[in-house]
Amino acid sequence: MKQNLFDPFDLRGLKLPNRVVMAPMTRARALEETPDDLTVRYYAQRASAGLIVSEGAPISREGTGYLFTPGLYTREQIAGWRRVTDAVRSRDGRIFAQLWHAGRASHVSLQADRIAPVSSTAKASGDMAFAYQPDGTPGRVLASTPRALRTNEVARVVSDFAAAAANADQAGFHGVELHAATQYLFEQFLNSEVNDRSDQYGGGSVADRIRFTLEVVDAVIERLGAPRVGIRISPYSTVGSMPADAKTEETYRALAGELATRELAYVHVHDTSGFADDDGTLQRRLRGLLRHMRAQMPGTAVVLAGGMTLDGANELIDGGVIDLAAFGQPYTSNPDLVERFRTGAPLTPPNPATYFEGGVTGYVDYPAAIDSTA
Repeated sequence: MKQNLFDPFDLRGLKLPNRVVMAPMTRARALEETPDDLTVRYYAQRASAGLIVSEGAPISREGTGYLFTPGLYTREQIAGWRRVTDAVRSRDGRIFAQLWHAGRASHVSLQADRIAPVSSTAKASGDMAFAYQPDGTPGRVLASTPRALRTNEVARVVSDFAAAAANADQAGFHGVELHAATQYLFEQFLNSEVNDRSDQYGGGSVADRIRFTLEVVDAVIERLGAPRVGIRISPYSTVGSMPADAKTEETYRALAGELATRELAYVHVHDTSGFADDDGTLQRRLRGLLRHMRAQMPGTAVVLAGGMTLDGANELIDGGVIDLAAFGQPYTSNPDLVERFRTGAPLTPPNPATYFEGGVTGYVDYPAAIDSTA
């Protein structure tokens, strides 16, 4: 029997009504860095997804890389997210919190006392950050040169992730996803071209490159249990000025082998090949890695994001390549995406000009196809 997006799925004991995942998307709307009424409305509108993964929630002030992103490290933030999860649950939705540390993809204006951001390295990325400009207004500025974490500081960052996971639990999330993709702190350790350390977290060996990621995974599992933990990765990604890494295959196959022993809820793979893949080589490599992961992790769901379509998702699900399909941009302008897919209603095109910042416009003002879910 053919399998498709509308089939239910058992995510390590969490019953999903369908296989549509709302992908994590930074929207930069939380002016006080705490979820507010608009945040509550935004997620409640999209509760028919099989699983929502929240926008990246910084685990600490240090981990913040963008203005106006609601974190998970203060009492006020926990209370704000509790309002969000209550609203999603009231509509029979399921939601994981994405835990985020931006590492060097940050700026001194976002850090306490304007200190340097931390990373695996002291090398600057040359990328842009969304922070405070010299005149004090929000805008795009060159990411600050980071400071390499000292060996004895790594455990503190691991502990910050574990604390944020416990805060997510207190806030009512069904689970958490570790943001180990697209240029941020985990990838700054995983990428051998960026990780120039010489300690046990260094880039010289694959075991050292993946050590930080696994320590965080284990610490979060200890707080929540493996069935409530997912991880997002983006092999072959060059997003955010990340250099291409000849050791990608080695690194992620080893990581997959270790994650297989942890029996996580899911591994969420972000296909970034659309950003820089002229001949399809990266996509072919990524699909091969997906099949390898599927073989190694039979009890862990595989989620794929990045340019997904209804037909493409159904083909990959029916072919056993993935279990769940994540959609990002379509969810910005189609709060009832599942219903539109199911009925064949046309999709409302998103407006990239309203992806970030602002208020209601481009955030919670897109209507459902039939009846408003607002």
